[in-house]
Amino acid sequence: MSFTSMHWGAYRPRVENGRLDAMEPVPWDADPSPIGASIPRAIDSPTRIRRPAVRRSFLERFGDHPALRSPHLRGQEAFVEVPWETALELVASELSRVKGEHGNKAIFGGSYGWGSAGRFHHAQSQLHRFLNGFGGYVYSVDSYSLGAGRVLMPHIVGNMDWLLAAHTSWQNLAQQCELFVAFGGLPVKNAQCSPGGASDHLVEGGIRRMAEAGVKFVNVSPLRDDLQGPEHNEWLAVRPGSDTALMMALCWVLVEEGLHDEGFLQRYTVGHARFIDYLQGRVDGIAKTPEWAAALTDITAARITTLAREMASKRTMINVAYSLQRSVHGEQPFWMTVTLAAMLGQIGLPGGGFGLGYGCMNNTGSGRKAFSGPRFSQGMNAVKDFIPVARVTDMLLNPGMPFDYNGQRLHYPDIRLVYWAGGNIFHHHQDLNRLLEAWARPETIIVHEQYWTAQAKYADIVLPATTALERDDIGSAASDRYMIAMKQAIEPVGESRDDYSILADLSRRLGFEEVFTEGRDAGQWLRFMYEESRQRADSFGITLPDYDQFWRDGLFEIDYPPNDTVLLQGFRDDPENHRLPTPSGKIEIFSERIAGFGYTDCPGHPVWLDKPATPFALHLLSNQPKTRLHSQYDHGAYSQASKVQGREPLTLNRQDADARGISEGDVVKVWNQRGAFLAGVIVSDDIRPGVAQIATGAWFDPLNKAQPGCLEKHGNPNVVTEDVGASSLSQGCAAQTASVEVEKWSGPVPEITAFEPPVMVGWRAEGF
Repeated sequence: MSFTSMHWGAYRPRVENGRLDAMEPVPWDADPSPIGASIPRAIDSPTRIRRPAVRRSFLERFGDHPALRSPHLRGQEAFVEVPWETALELVASELSRVKGEHGNKAIFGGSYGWGSAGRFHHAQSQLHRFLNGFGGYVYSVDSYSLGAGRVLMPHIVGNMDWLLAAHTSWQNLAQQCELFVAFGGLPVKNAQCSPGGASDHLVEGGIRRMAEAGVKFVNVSPLRDDLQGPEHNEWLAVRPGSDTALMMALCWVLVEEGLHDEGFLQRYTVGHARFIDYLQGRVDGIAKTPEWAAALTDITAARITTLAREMASKRTMINVAYSLQRSVHGEQPFWMTVTLAAMLGQIGLPGGGFGLGYGCMNNTGSGRKAFSGPRFSQGMNAVKDFIPVARVTDMLLNPGMPFDYNGQRLHYPDIRLVYWAGGNIFHHHQDLNRLLEAWARPETIIVHEQYWTAQAKYADIVLPATTALERDDIGSAASDRYMIAMKQAIEPVGESRDDYSILADLSRRLGFEEVFTEGRDAGQWLRFMYEESRQRADSFGITLPDYDQFWRDGLFEIDYPPNDTVLLQGFRDDPENHRLPTPSGKIEIFSERIAGFGYTDCPGHPVWLDKPATPFALHLLSNQPKTRLHSQYDHGAYSQASKVQGREPLTLNRQDADARGISEGDVVKVWNQRGAFLAGVIVSDDIRPGVAQIATGAWFDPLNKAQPGCLEKHGNPNVVTEDVGASSLSQGCAAQTASVEVEKWSGPVPEITAFEPPVMVGWRAEGF
């Protein structure tokens, strides 16, 4: 039996006459993701990149000065399909030129994950290993999803990867939890996916078992649908961005009524007294009372007070969604989640404490051993320059400019060449009109892609890459159920090649083939990586079969540890011998280290910081879609079926829609000072008034590619989101801090062209 692993699940590919006919869910998955159904028709659709292609002006003026190759025409002009030999020579020549003229610090390795669940054919790892072998590159740190959280948490508890792998299991929550308070909700749609794969979907079943056991859920979110299913499910329709204020008021009640656990705070935390001084108004003159918070959150002071009492009287799990830290001051809701849980004193107890992203990825809370499977070494990077991942536009527009990050004063490098494999910056990044200005600055942009996304259309050299179904690999993710032998199901479409073969060929041309390949082909690497991982598996109490047995069996199940997983239980049981990896070894409600950085937008303990005023009436939430992973397979059947008049759906409260003369199914213009896009409307009572919601991931589709700042016609919200850092500490993505106006579109509805390949023109070998 042959299986394959995708970020959104495990499937059995069904192939008829060499063509992928269906992706059948595996029998053990009780809640398979329907995203897989999009792949068969999409994998060889017209939007598939079949041959290497080069932007026309870039090719015609290749021998001239880079400025004469018309970089401002990226995304506007035709491409020329060329033989692989020509394309690789162009790439090798550009890499050599930029390195020789400007050094490796002028090369940005922009790959950003999610390309494949396979452990070997992982585009980011492949490209970074290649660039390291070439002498290094400017790299990025953190993630768009979790930028503020990844920087903050090591200062106050521990690094995010460790914490996520150690989250209290769903099984334990069903047995021990009494009250689950979900800030930002607990959306099952987000948990379709996990990096490295989601072989057995857990969240819907976990919530159901908790509900059957009598657990009460409180959904603190502007969206009712952010927590669906449980019978005992209260919706607190909080104002976006005010969760920190609500948590502070809950803490105020706990302290005021003597419900906080002073003994826990004394033994396991540092700095709680300084925070309580702030909480009670002795620092800034403002007591963080329920009445204070009610004005900010639209949750009544009475309900805040009773919720605090309920939380203190029950075994309570406090969960915060990733979305809350994707905002201006995004560190604060994460810091306050930990602080509120510490006030309750239930951290480390079965069924209680805190969670950072239950429902955001499938594997969080699985309870399985945290073994992540084989690894492909990226080597060592000789270049030490880096940027926080969400600061790409700033880097390209402002070479040499200083910026703050996590206690460091750094400078943006001067990037001349961008090499990208995996990811789509026109999905991830904010303020796309500003990005377009920045994207014209580098001399050369090289992209590996499977489909004609905007990332490919705005490149100079495009190399067609295989999908996971067109090569052998090993699927494995930390805390997931199965390690899967991903056997090639179909032949590569067109002339596509896997990233490894592309980069191996380039490394040969550039003189470091042995460093990159170590003399192994792809099949030999799979065997080597697997066998190398067996020793690490032993440290987790896992005995892997030999490679041949694994490949024959098709999968290997990762079991559970002997004891149920409870986050920070060891620390609670013995804080001296299980010190946290923080400066104090304890939970840092006040961080001397962060305070020492001197950041006014992220001081030494959690604070309430007002959001900037805006003239626009509606707060825009741009969250993870239900019908795809980010922008992957937006051209697939499942995503396309969700569109409204071909556009991404925007949800409005009935009150807001009526006030604007908007009805269900209308096309609307969503705009602010940064740009505008079209969307199709859904009217609902399950979103609070004053809020508009649209999923991210609609492929970028400007009305006039030659007109900067023009209308985007497909529904990509990142033309209106603000490109600023969450704070000087993290510089994380702040996409959820966006305000807009919405009006009914009265003109002709433009045709969607996002999925059409660019125009191709003929190529003559002579002269190139």
